[in-house]
Amino acid sequence: MDAVVARARAAGVSRMLAVGSGYGFASAQRALDVARRHPEVRCSVGLHPHDAKDATEAALAELFAMSAAPEVLALGEMGLDFHYDSSPRDEQRAAFRAQLRAARELNLPVIIHDRETEGETLRILDEERAWSTGVLYHCYTGSAAQMAEIVARGGYISIPGIVTFKNAGDMHEVARATPADRLLIETDSPFLTPVPHRGKRNEPAFVAFTLAKVAELRGVTPAALDGITTENTLRFFRWT
Repeated sequence: MDAVVARARAAGVSRMLAVGSGYGFASAQRALDVARRHPEVRCSVGLHPHDAKDATEAALAELFAMSAAPEVLALGEMGLDFHYDSSPRDEQRAAFRAQLRAARELNLPVIIHDRETEGETLRILDEERAWSTGVLYHCYTGSAAQMAEIVARGGYISIPGIVTFKNAGDMHEVARATPADRLLIETDSPFLTPVPHRGKRNEPAFVAFTLAKVAELRGVTPAALDGITTENTLRFFRWT
């Protein structure tokens, strides 16, 4: 991981967020450890919907206690995934709601995973009054219409490397249409590596290729978009 951070720094990436979710509860501690070793890295902590089946009251309490660390800027990623259904849907819903309620109590923004839920993720966010602390739809692959609903509620949209793929027409529309003050760029490392490195393990150094493609689609320079998305990132995560 130290080498990954070094390559990102060499590529001009000045700040990185390590998402502490996706490989069980241990993901949160690993992300926090990385953030503590590198001053340009901050992290989130959360329970991915794939791991919702492992949620217990004690484990969630330990996870939320980690958020007191100054390196932790958000909870997540969290949400619902009805594509893989790695955890029963009722357990996904329960873990999602528990994390949203904790985020409200802790006054932390949330990073959302939403896959094939037919709007249920959005409905739960509404029911749990999650928008007041900040909502980021990470690795967004939904429609422009849903993007408009998210943005209308005050949410943010993060575009991954998929936007560089040849068959990413719908994502091109989203990349063009998302309001400038609600747009972020991400890698979703180690997945979804952008062209021209598709097929390799993704890492933060490659985010420049996603940035360049989105800038092209929006008719602005990469430098201009870099300034916009950096400002949005700092504002959303309250990163000082």
